[in-house]
Amino acid sequence: MPDTLSRTVPGPSPSPSTERPLPTAICSIAGLGHYLPERVLTNDELALTVDTSDEWIMERTGIRGRHCAAPEEATSDMAHRASLEALADAGVHPAELDLILLATSTPDTPVPSTACYLQTRLGCKRVPAMDIAAGCAGYGFALHMAAGAVKSGMHNTVLVVGADTLTRITNYADRQSCILFGDGAGAAVVRPGGRFDVLYSNIGSDGDGASMIRVRAGGSRTPASAESVASAGHTLEIHGREVFKAAVLQMTDCIRKAAAAVGVRPEDFDLIIPHQANARIIEAVGRQLDITDKRVVIDMIETGNTAAASIPVALGRARRRGLLHPGQLVATVGFGAGLAWACQILHIRN
Repeated sequence: MPDTLSRTVPGPSPSPSTERPLPTAICSIAGLGHYLPERVLTNDELALTVDTSDEWIMERTGIRGRHCAAPEEATSDMAHRASLEALADAGVHPAELDLILLATSTPDTPVPSTACYLQTRLGCKRVPAMDIAAGCAGYGFALHMAAGAVKSGMHNTVLVVGADTLTRITNYADRQSCILFGDGAGAAVVRPGGRFDVLYSNIGSDGDGASMIRVRAGGSRTPASAESVASAGHTLEIHGREVFKAAVLQMTDCIRKAAAAVGVRPEDFDLIIPHQANARIIEAVGRQLDITDKRVVIDMIETGNTAAASIPVALGRARRRGLLHPGQLVATVGFGAGLAWACQILHIRN
C-alpha cells in the first residue's frame, strides 16, 4: 500500500503541481463532543460589577459572552458530558477505552486526578486515567500523547478531553483578565481509522515564561493560607502584553513549521483553528501568515476563552456549522501557561 495520501491543495489556478503527497496518518479522531454550561454571562452583566462595558470588551477581545458552570458543576461534570457525546459520535462504548487523558488547569481536587473521577462516571474500571497540565495548550498535549500511544500499539482507543472551569479561578478585580474567561469541555476519541486523520503533531514548552500566566498560590511553593486567599493568590495572574506577543509569535511559528513538515504552505490549509484566547490575538496570527479571511477560525464570541477546551469546542462547533468537509486539511494550534504550545494537522477523510 502507498505510504502517502493525496489531496488537491486549494489555489487560484489548479495544476498538476498542486497535487502534493501527504504523510501517513499517525492516528485518527473517530468522534468529537463538547459541552458548554447553560448560564451565559454577558458583557453587560459583567459591567454591573466590573469597571468595563460591552464596547470596551468587544473592541479589545471580540468576546460578547461566556458560559459559566452552575454552582454544582465541576470540571469532571463538564468533561463527562463532552465525553459521552464524543463516544456516541464515534460509536464507541466506554468499555472499549483503554486510556483516558484529561487536560485541565482547574481539577476537581488537587488529588486524585480529575481523569479518575471521569473514569468512574464513565464506568470503565481499571482503565488508566491521568490529568495533563499544559494550560490552554493542554488538549494539544493530550492529543499528542494519545497519538503516540495509538501509533506505538500500546493503546487502541484513547479518550482525550480538555475541560476547564476558569470562572472559578478568575480574579474579578482585574478588569483586564476577568473579561476573557468562560467554562467548557471538549472531547475526542482517538483510535486507528477514524474520520479525521492526524498527520502531524508537535508540542513544546518554555519555562522561562512561567510567570506570564500563573496561579501563584495553592501549591508547595506557596501553600494555601489566609494571606494567600486575601491577596488573590489562588486566581489567574496574566501579563497581557507579554502573553499577546508570545502567543502570536509561537502560534505563527508552529503553523509554519507544521505546514513545512507535511509539504504544504500555510495558505494551503482549508481551516486554521487557533486556541480561542482573544480575537485580536487570532487576527494577528492571521496577518502574520498573510491569511486574513475566515479560514482562520474565531469562535470565542459567545464562549470566551475556555482554556484546554477551546480547540475541541471550536472544532466541534465548526463541524456543526458545516465548515468541515471531506478532503480538507485543518491545522489546530494551542498556546498557554508554561509557556506551552501544541500543533496538530488533521486531514478529513473522504
